[in-house]
Amino acid sequence: MIPIYFSAEVSAARDENRAIVALESTIITHGMPFPQNVETARLVEEDIRQAGATPATIAVLDGQLHVGLEPDQLDQLGQAENVAKLSRADIAACIASGGTGATTVAATMIAAHLADIQVFATGGIGGVHRGAENSFDISADLQELAQTPVTVVAAGAKAILDLHKTFEVLETLGVPVIAYGQDSLPAFWSATSNLPAPLRMDSAAAIADAHQMRTAMGLKGGQLIANPIPKASEISAETLAPIIDVALQEAALKNIHAKAVTPFLLGRIFELTDGQSLTANIALVRNNARLGAEIAKALIKDHHSDSP
Repeated sequence: MIPIYFSAEVSAARDENRAIVALESTIITHGMPFPQNVETARLVEEDIRQAGATPATIAVLDGQLHVGLEPDQLDQLGQAENVAKLSRADIAACIASGGTGATTVAATMIAAHLADIQVFATGGIGGVHRGAENSFDISADLQELAQTPVTVVAAGAKAILDLHKTFEVLETLGVPVIAYGQDSLPAFWSATSNLPAPLRMDSAAAIADAHQMRTAMGLKGGQLIANPIPKASEISAETLAPIIDVALQEAALKNIHAKAVTPFLLGRIFELTDGQSLTANIALVRNNARLGAEIAKALIKDHHSDSP
């Protein structure tokens, strides 16, 4: 087992068997500029604390896997340049070579599982990119959900993706997709979509029970909790559709592909919405963090009630 470097706060939570929620770090390094990236990361961490759980932002710093970042480490990561964007394929190589990298959904799930953290809150998962029938561009996040037993709270898949194909692949992989409090799947910046939810649950306790039942049955993989962005913060799908199309056309013209696609598209959509997409993104991440904390607390409560 590789050494894991826990922050003081996360170490104390582990010692006291308190609820912990994992957080990714690509939102800091690839999601928004400094200092807004660090300010947002701190807001999200504080949301988790206010909800009664402990935040654990995950990153690789100089070849060391960190679960929970100290304030100075968060500042350093927020200002660092040429930080690798880590997924399943490259996290081990980054650690072995002494590199620094920010974790995507897949890499954060891997690290959370290594650290025995069962809940992870993020913005949106990766998925099947539009035109994947030609490019085969499908995020490793989907396979990770199928094999790593972490409950992931997200506002659905990122709206720049082919949402229908993304959820078809998740169904094929046997990943439970659970809409929180509604019958349709959210679409990241939009609270609803025309896609019906395969499963619906209305409480953190029900989600925790489903997580525990998968463990008891020996089922591989995690759960995707599709948590809609608060209505007051959403951007309607009708408003977004033409903007996303423009950004996609520009990416194709510039021959942008692989890991560079998502940051480019999110950046262009930020510009084309006059910053509204980033405001919505911050709102949905904070909303997911709060739900993640409630699920993590319910899992701790279940564990205590099961103890002799």
